[in-house]
Amino acid sequence: MSETTSLTGSRVGVIRDINGPIVTIDLPGVRSGEQVKIGELGLYGEVISLRGQQAVVQTYESTDGVRPGEPAIGLGWPLSVELGPGLMGGIFDGVQRPLSKIALESGDYIRRGISVPALDRAKEWAFVPNPALDAGTTIGAGTVLGTVQETHTVVHRILVPPGMAGDLVEIAPAGDYDIESTIARMRDHKGVTHRLSMYHRWPVRKPRPYLRRDDGISPLITGQRVIDTFFPQIKGGKGAVPGPFGAGKTVVQQQIARWSNADIVIYVGCGERGNELVDVLETFPQLDDPYSGHKLMERTLLVANTSNMPVVAREASVYVGITMAEYYRDMGYDVVMLADSTSRWAEALREVSGRLGQMPVEEGYPAYLASRLAAIYERAGRVETQGAGTGSVTLIGAVSPPGGDFSEPVTSHTKDIIETFWALSKELADARHYPSIDWVTSFSNHVHTAAQWWHKEIDPDWQKRRATALALLARDAELSRIVNLVGPEALSSAQRWELEGASLIKEGVLQQSALDPIDTFCSPAKQYALLDLAITIYKRGEALIKLGVPVTELQNLPLLAKMRRIKSMYSSDQLDQFQAFRKEVDQAMELIRIEYARQIDVEQEPEKKQ
Repeated sequence: MSETTSLTGSRVGVIRDINGPIVTIDLPGVRSGEQVKIGELGLYGEVISLRGQQAVVQTYESTDGVRPGEPAIGLGWPLSVELGPGLMGGIFDGVQRPLSKIALESGDYIRRGISVPALDRAKEWAFVPNPALDAGTTIGAGTVLGTVQETHTVVHRILVPPGMAGDLVEIAPAGDYDIESTIARMRDHKGVTHRLSMYHRWPVRKPRPYLRRDDGISPLITGQRVIDTFFPQIKGGKGAVPGPFGAGKTVVQQQIARWSNADIVIYVGCGERGNELVDVLETFPQLDDPYSGHKLMERTLLVANTSNMPVVAREASVYVGITMAEYYRDMGYDVVMLADSTSRWAEALREVSGRLGQMPVEEGYPAYLASRLAAIYERAGRVETQGAGTGSVTLIGAVSPPGGDFSEPVTSHTKDIIETFWALSKELADARHYPSIDWVTSFSNHVHTAAQWWHKEIDPDWQKRRATALALLARDAELSRIVNLVGPEALSSAQRWELEGASLIKEGVLQQSALDPIDTFCSPAKQYALLDLAITIYKRGEALIKLGVPVTELQNLPLLAKMRRIKSMYSSDQLDQFQAFRKEVDQAMELIRIEYARQIDVEQEPEKKQ
């Protein structure tokens, strides 16, 4: 069957072969990456390979019931997302179809072939033009044409799309417009006039351009002590949360989404269990934003692609999320994107690669796994935008290594790419120590940058206190091995006090309950107060041990139990209570010092007389 032309001008071909989500079609003139509608159901897919006059298409939906001989229509553009007002607060599937609208049309399950635009065409937005722009002004990619108050929290800047430049012919006055209305006209250097609206489309696999990349200058504050204090992430950084089943990856990412000080949060549920995503979709709209007082969804986007959804849409969902993140970055916002999980994304790559007959390498993954992972993570960063100042995308991906094996391909390749590694431990999770981030195997390359912020905003001794705590935790690991072999009696009093000091840090600082209304979020000031208290107790006790005080007497002090509980007793607004406890610690330790100093004097008195 030769190519024909439909009434609408689209190119029409025919299906030749079907292999799961991989469909071979005859469609002369089709391009690699082009979107195609498949069969009488109108399933969407994209061209991933060309073989002469035939094209190989991966569909975003199940091909059950589709037959060879049915039509295939080339749409003329690659997989793209709609970018404009109306995104914020939305819940989309892996190819940016709005799930709320789909539910109204097809019920609880997505009907195959359904096509719903991502942005509402009927809703009108209050557009305020940029007062600095007049007819004749030269404009280019990234120029702010005006603003729309998208939510109470987010001001949406309407930008000239990338790749466009020329002289402004006219700009619409302030008023209410839908996203397809013309808000400006521009004449390019060839004399062609272009109509600009409040939205545009952008191919998801193509990074959005910027002027230059900058270094990160401030940490992403998440309110989680083990992250902010011990393994900090900066705005514009790349991080990973690897861990086995049940270690708490999803909770860590949800805590970051809820409490981070980013302007925009994009959460991509990529192939995760349906019950976990349902929990996200039900709870996030109910949460209050701790920074604005409005609902958290007013600065949040959700992309939901569960494990029973089509495997190819899972692979596309990460690209959809990062493209929307880059769009808000281009407005000058700090965006954090959470991908849960990149292992499921990699499994989608493996499945499609197998159906294409490509040579498998490590554990069946395609040879290009590492380069695809790197290409996604490299789209994160802090950049100077084309017209709205500086913006950033922080990308944090969860990794689910089978059996907790961090040497498997996805985890090992990710570890080579990222800058912050929060390794979750099954042993800590089994011991009910959450977040179960292992302080031995985790790392951050941003400590020096974060230290500059902490020294300026909180306390100049932050880095010293952090180093002391990590050294004590490392010493704890060594001594614990000895205790397991020969028992605690083999340790000296000083060594037993080191174990007690490490325990104070683990239980009083590192442990943090996401379900505790007081401790679920911890401000930087409270984080430092807790760390300083734990180190102070250890240092004062260390001096008393040298004076001869029995370690058991120190271990029985009530203030040690209070140190373990105080994180849940007082909120971040009650810092005076931590200062009061610091005085209580100083007084108790000083009383013990005076008592034992007096005893030493009494014992030495007869010797002096002789």
